[in-house]
Amino acid sequence: MMNQNMANREVCDLIFVDYATKKPFLNLDFANVSTTELTGESVFAYGGKGHPKRVQFAGEKGGTITIETQIQTVKLWQLITGGEVSKSAKFITRTETVVNDAGTTITLADAPVAGTVVVYADGDDCGAELACTVEDKTVTLSTALTGGAKVIVYYMKELTNGVERINIKSTSFPKNFIVYGDTVMKTENDEVLPYRLVCYKCAPQSNLSLSFSNSGDPGSITITCDLMADNDDNILDLILIEE
Repeated sequence: MMNQNMANREVCDLIFVDYATKKPFLNLDFANVSTTELTGESVFAYGGKGHPKRVQFAGEKGGTITIETQIQTVKLWQLITGGEVSKSAKFITRTETVVNDAGTTITLADAPVAGTVVVYADGDDCGAELACTVEDKTVTLSTALTGGAKVIVYYMKELTNGVERINIKSTSFPKNFIVYGDTVMKTENDEVLPYRLVCYKCAPQSNLSLSFSNSGDPGSITITCDLMADNDDNILDLILIEE
């Protein structure tokens, strides 16, 4: 088996295991590309006429594992950023609605966060603010408009159900992980052999680019993890299995 010529045309499924707790953190079985690269640095001792290289020293061994995916999850964002997950979120929402027949009150779909309601007349979006008071979901204008007149309302909305929020701070850093990879190699004899890799200690780089577009291919993100040595100097295992 060891001398067989073989090739690969399949991505790795990856299991990320928390390095500290040894508990599975993420099953990443939706990547499109997974690339493993080993790196090192060579330095030389020189001597003699012409300053030729005489002795080579190798060091600074490491590498990267890079994953490209169009499928994303909150857990994946957490892996890259080291952010904390919470079940509540606040954000600004905009609604176009009408005042009541008396021209004085507006009823919102949600109770806004206190002090966040801003009302504009239709046709004057983000222009002159209309003075108002707010109680629960009811907005009362200080100056009445024509009954049924359109208005634009901005307010802060808070969600506490059915939401997952990643909070990323300047002090947030990704965890270290052990990564187990699973793919296949195909030989010239038409055999399909299971192939495994083990990254003993890797640290996701804190780089995340999220693109949103209404044309072209679906947005893709790239995750790059630096390979390091564990306490036993292990960096990477490449495993071919004969079945």
